[in-house]
Amino acid sequence: MINDYSYSVNNKIFANSIMWAKISRFILKQRLLLIGTLGVLTAVMSIFATKVELMHGLPKMLPDNDSTIIEYSQFREKFGEPSLIFAIGIQKNLYDDVDLFNDWYDLNQELKRIEGVDTVVSATQVYNLVKNSEEKKFELKSVVTGKVSTLEELKELQRQVNNLPFYDGILFNSETNTSIMAVSVDKNMFYSDERKVVIGAINEKTDDFAKKHNIEIHYSGLPHIRTVMTQLIKSELGMFVALAFFVTILILFFFFRSVKPVAISILVVAMGVVWALGTMAILGFKLTVLSSIIPPLVIVIGIPNCIFLINKYHSEYRDHGNKAKALSRVIQKIGRATLLTNATTAVGFLTFIFTNSTLLIEFGIIASISILNLFVFSILVIPISFSYLSPPSLKHTNHLDYKWVNKIVDVLIIIVKGHRTTVYWIFAVAIIISCFGISHIKATGNLVDDLPMNHKVRRDLKFFEDNFSGVMPFNIYIDAKKPREVLKTSTLKRMEKLQELFATYPFLSKPFSIVDGIKFTRQAFYGGNPKQYRLINSREKAFFKPYIGNASDNRDFLKSFIDTSQQYARVNVQIADLGTYQMDSLLADLGPKIDSILPPEKYDVKITGESIVYLAGTKYMVKNLFISLFIAIIIVGLIMALLFSSLRMILISIATNLIPLILTAGMMGYFGINIKPSTILVFSIAFGISVDDTIHFLAKFRQELTTRHLNIGDSVLMALREIGVSMFYTSVILFFGFSVFDSSQFGGTQALGVLVSFTLLVAMISNLIFLPSMLLTLEKKILTKAFKEPYMYIYDEEEDIELNDLTVVKGKHNIQ
Repeated sequence: MINDYSYSVNNKIFANSIMWAKISRFILKQRLLLIGTLGVLTAVMSIFATKVELMHGLPKMLPDNDSTIIEYSQFREKFGEPSLIFAIGIQKNLYDDVDLFNDWYDLNQELKRIEGVDTVVSATQVYNLVKNSEEKKFELKSVVTGKVSTLEELKELQRQVNNLPFYDGILFNSETNTSIMAVSVDKNMFYSDERKVVIGAINEKTDDFAKKHNIEIHYSGLPHIRTVMTQLIKSELGMFVALAFFVTILILFFFFRSVKPVAISILVVAMGVVWALGTMAILGFKLTVLSSIIPPLVIVIGIPNCIFLINKYHSEYRDHGNKAKALSRVIQKIGRATLLTNATTAVGFLTFIFTNSTLLIEFGIIASISILNLFVFSILVIPISFSYLSPPSLKHTNHLDYKWVNKIVDVLIIIVKGHRTTVYWIFAVAIIISCFGISHIKATGNLVDDLPMNHKVRRDLKFFEDNFSGVMPFNIYIDAKKPREVLKTSTLKRMEKLQELFATYPFLSKPFSIVDGIKFTRQAFYGGNPKQYRLINSREKAFFKPYIGNASDNRDFLKSFIDTSQQYARVNVQIADLGTYQMDSLLADLGPKIDSILPPEKYDVKITGESIVYLAGTKYMVKNLFISLFIAIIIVGLIMALLFSSLRMILISIATNLIPLILTAGMMGYFGINIKPSTILVFSIAFGISVDDTIHFLAKFRQELTTRHLNIGDSVLMALREIGVSMFYTSVILFFGFSVFDSSQFGGTQALGVLVSFTLLVAMISNLIFLPSMLLTLEKKILTKAFKEPYMYIYDEEEDIELNDLTVVKGKHNIQ
């Protein structure tokens, strides 16, 4: 006889078991139909998987209604899409070597002939503005008309070019003897798979030049950086998948010592990878540095499902020797727990949809769908596959009794029983130390931040920053608030002063605007005298008026820097690849100075460009990732409330899983790992996975409470003994599984691998030591009525209940 509590719980057991018994019968009876259908669908998904495209442009991190995006869109509406400049640099004086100059000239011409290249500008293709007094207009004439024959000709060209300050600091740096060749790439071709063909052709030509003159070529600019990073993403995707498979095969074989369970497990996660990529293609999502980690993530997360199911099958078969009964129990008992744990992990990823960042939303959708798919594949493929295979022999079930694992569990029990105070002190000290480390974390990130310091892209970028202060777009968008206001002398002088301000910053390149065009025009008017390279004053305007009116050849140039109403103007600057922290400091410093030059009551000044958009997107993602993590914690708390219906249990569960996150954040602070989109993912991924162990442990704990007449001490220790082995196995797999990301060339992905592995290791310790210690310390305080009667009831994988033997008792009346 037991009380009403037993009736309530057993009633829920009965209803839940009936449902899973039906599912089990359906799967095993319709196994051929199910496995055939799944095979056909997987074949179809594999076709879609081959159609996944790479993201060629910068990933979209900001929502469309963000002010930074709006400002950048307005800028592009006024001045057109920014050119995609592929910068090629050498550090050698072109004017000291005839052969070098001529070959640089030939390279310029050869690159122009490549399909997909719009224009090529270099020191061998410099134009001068010449005054035509008869027709009252200025004409563009090429300074370099062809190759040179003698050093004297070359020196004369150098003299002419040096008399054109318009180009100094843009195409060459006379102080460091550095030259740039700026290659403008067709946008349509760049944002397609044809980009690699264009860039490959450019590299082939420049490599030939470099070999001939034994000189190093430096490449930079957004087209080059994006191309290299896209190629890395593509190559690393295959590498990660291969490594993840290799690591999991080794670990699975170590555990099972049999080919069959290893092969079936690999089949399950391989299907997960195919469906993940296929889903990505169907939804029109493209591969980014973020979404490229989903396939290996599927492998790592999917393997624990397989271990739980196969362990249960081997355990059941060893107990009674009935294969059909063992497979049925696998589906009934493990299916329930696996569905819930996979769902909580999927929820952790799905919270990314609340970020309003396209990049994160796509990642969250694909990851969550893939994890739920893993549940379906594992619950179908594993029982059905084993139903066609011969039963496991004695040697195949030996892994259930590894003595060294049981000894580890014995040590954990000793710690939990006799050293709880020490446990609390250790965790408290670790949290305090971690909090100090957290205070040193910085939230920052830049375009090449994830590449290794010695990577050629970073070295080449440093070359351009040292010689030209940077190559990243940084545009000043000026609204003079009245038509024809930009070309007024007062406004031009203010813009000139603004450019002088920019010239004082070492990480800003030489500014370029309509001001420079007017100065160039004035120099041409006065016979090319470089001393006349300055703005036209009010008295000179009348002399220039007819020349300006006939300047139809230069309309495209004017359109690039002022709009047709002459109300809007742009100042083009290139900037070094600054992080968010440095950029915020720069903008904060520039703001008041810009306002003093261009008063807000007369001018509306915006700073925009792809570098600004990217860094704003980085900050936005970091902020919203914290929000998504908070939402994930709330949702998991609600799931815990359904499972345990006890506030104390919810708080204990959340605290158990927050400890690993705090310790990981502290480690990031001490080791200088910055908060950025790639590293903030650590917390959401790890939280979603580690909470699974908490659910398994507490579910087993509550089951033991029922069978042991609410004896907390015995229930905790028995749960620890039975669940500890499985938690240890899965934690080892996850630890080494995520370690494959350490091989990445992307610093953020490397950090993701190290940090998630560390977090899951701490989570295992927290779930196996801190959680049972808290349960033993609180004792009767957690046995509230709500905890006894939850809204949902799940069973641990070791539970053994037969529907035919179920007896429900209420008061004095037995219900058979």
